Amino acid sequence: MPSVLLDRLTELGVDVRRLLDCAGILPSRFQSTRAFISQAELFAFWRAVEEVAPARDIGLRVGSEALPHQLDIVTMTALHSPSFGEALKKFARYKRLVCSERVSVEVERGEARVSFHWMHLEESMPMLLVDATFSTLVVLGRRGSGSPLTPLRVELARRPSKGDEALLHRHFGCEIRFDAPLDLLVLDERDLARPFVTHNADLLELMLPALESQLRQSLTARSLADDVKTALGRHMHGERPSVERIAEDMHISPRTLQRRLEELGTTYQKLLDDVRRDTSLRLLAHTNLEPNEVAYLLGFEEVNSFSRAFHAWEGTTPLRWRKATSGKMQSRA
Repeated sequence: MPSVLLDRLTELGVDVRRLLDCAGILPSRFQSTRAFISQAELFAFWRAVEEVAPARDIGLRVGSEALPHQLDIVTMTALHSPSFGEALKKFARYKRLVCSERVSVEVERGEARVSFHWMHLEESMPMLLVDATFSTLVVLGRRGSGSPLTPLRVELARRPSKGDEALLHRHFGCEIRFDAPLDLLVLDERDLARPFVTHNADLLELMLPALESQLRQSLTARSLADDVKTALGRHMHGERPSVERIAEDMHISPRTLQRRLEELGTTYQKLLDDVRRDTSLRLLAHTNLEPNEVAYLLGFEEVNSFSRAFHAWEGTTPLRWRKATSGKMQSRA
C-alpha cells in the first residue's frame, strides 16, 4: 500500500490516526514510501475507512481524483498503453505484483466484463475498495482516451443501502445493480479499441522488462491450487465448471492439472468445494439472494443438494446461518 494513500485520505477529511487505530495497523508501518501489509490488514484498513470517513463517496474519490504523481506503478503502466483494451490487459497482468488480487476481463456478446478475485477470500470485499477500484478503471479509460467513457452497468455483490444507488449512478452514469453474484464493471466492447492519447512506447520499453522479471518470480512462488481457485471463482455464476473447462482456462491438459494438484496434496473436487463454500457464505452474508438463487449460482442442480452440502460445511441450514450471522453483525454495529 503506497503511503501517499494516507495523504490523499487526509486531504479528503479522514482522520488517518483514528483510521489506523480502528484497523489495528501501526502508523510506523508507513514510514517508507510503501507499507507491506497482508490481505487481512488491507481489508481491515478499508472497513475502517467505511467507519471513520466523513462521506460515503470516499472510495469513489480515491479512485477518481488521484493526481498523476499519486498513481501506482500498475496504473501508470496501463495509462501509457496504446489503447484502453491494452491498458486493461496490463492492469490485469501486473496487479498481481502488488496484491493477491486477480483481475479478469472477459468479452462476451458485445460486453467487456471486468471482475476481481482475491486469493483466500473468506469474506466480502470492502465496498469502498470495490468503489475505488472500479472508479480507478473508469478514470483510466477517460484520462487515457481523453474523452468521456460511461460503463454499461456496475454490478455489486452487496445489498442495496439508502442513497447508494443514486450516489453510484451519479458517479458512473450508468445502471447500478445490487445483489449480484460478483462485483462487475461492465463496459461496451467497442470501448476497448479506444486509442490512448497518453500512449508512450519509449516509457513502456523501459518499464516492462522490470515488471516482467518481477512477475516471473511471483508466478514461480505462487501455488497452482491458488490459481485453480481463482479460475473457479470466475465461474460461480450459474454453472458447475468442469476440470476440462478450468484446465482450458489455464492452458494445460486436464490430466496434467489433476496430477499436479495431487502432488500438492489436494484435488480438483476439494478446491471446488472450498470455492463453493466461501462463495455461499459471502452471498448469504452480504446479499439478499435466496438459498435457491445461491444454489443456482454455485452450479448445484437442486437446492436440496446445496442444503446438504452447506450443512456438511457449517452444521446448519443456509437460512439459519444467515440469521445467526446477521444477528452478530447487528450486535457489532
